[in-house]
Amino acid sequence: MYDLILRTKRLNKIKVALAILVCVLIVLIVFTSIRLVQMYKVSKNVHAYDLWINEINAEISAREEAEKARFLPLNEQELENFSNIYKHQDNKRVFLTFDDGPSTSVTPYILDLLSQQNVKATFFVLGSKVEANPDLVKREYDEGHYIANHGYSHKYSEMYSSTQNVLDEYNKTNDLIKNAIGNQNYNSLVFRFPGGSSGGPYNDLKQEAKEVLKQNGIASVDWNALTNDAAGANTKEKIMENFYNTVQNKTSIVILMHDAPDKILTYECLPEIIQYFKDNGYEFKTMYDVIGRN
Repeated sequence: MYDLILRTKRLNKIKVALAILVCVLIVLIVFTSIRLVQMYKVSKNVHAYDLWINEINAEISAREEAEKARFLPLNEQELENFSNIYKHQDNKRVFLTFDDGPSTSVTPYILDLLSQQNVKATFFVLGSKVEANPDLVKREYDEGHYIANHGYSHKYSEMYSSTQNVLDEYNKTNDLIKNAIGNQNYNSLVFRFPGGSSGGPYNDLKQEAKEVLKQNGIASVDWNALTNDAAGANTKEKIMENFYNTVQNKTSIVILMHDAPDKILTYECLPEIIQYFKDNGYEFKTMYDVIGRN
């Protein structure tokens, strides 16, 4: 009887041990299954995250390539577009252009007005003024205006001493623009010769320089209307008289104005100038529209 009791106790202990072992195994299996499921989910999430990161990187890369392409040297067709900028258009258009800036005394007021009127313009900036007022150049760029190139010094005897000097002043100003706007891909691509691209004692040099610029994919643009705000028109009445006299019967107008430090009258006349173009059905364009890459 005693042996039976002992054997029963041993059997019960074995059963308990087996039960405990089974429970442990079940717990281990459940725990392992949970961990495997978790690891699978993590693996899926990591894979999805990797795919998401790759998509973002591909999008960033595509944008960078598009940004670089946007400012590559002009091709033959784009250069031809600039050659035709003054020609008759079925849809009337106007390019507001401002030279010799930016300046703290005039440019901010012009930018405020353009913003209020929802009008874009082209600023032919001087490198020396970009150096002095980079924040204004960045504001022009950020607000959608075109930043074109007017050389660095505006000193005819220096700039027009050689074709290389013209190109050097363009490049120097171009680098300053890049730094000011924080975009190293940017190229101004459009140049305005101080004093215009023809005539005067430096005419032959200018013609040679125009060809050098074209060979480098850079267009030169003058104007076919002006206010004479930098050539003797020292009252609002004279500025507006010159304006009305030079815009008549033109359907594609490139108007020359200035935002140099002493040109506050230009700003004061600008509301009337803009209203004239709006009233007469002109679309406001910038050099972006001529290039046609946007």
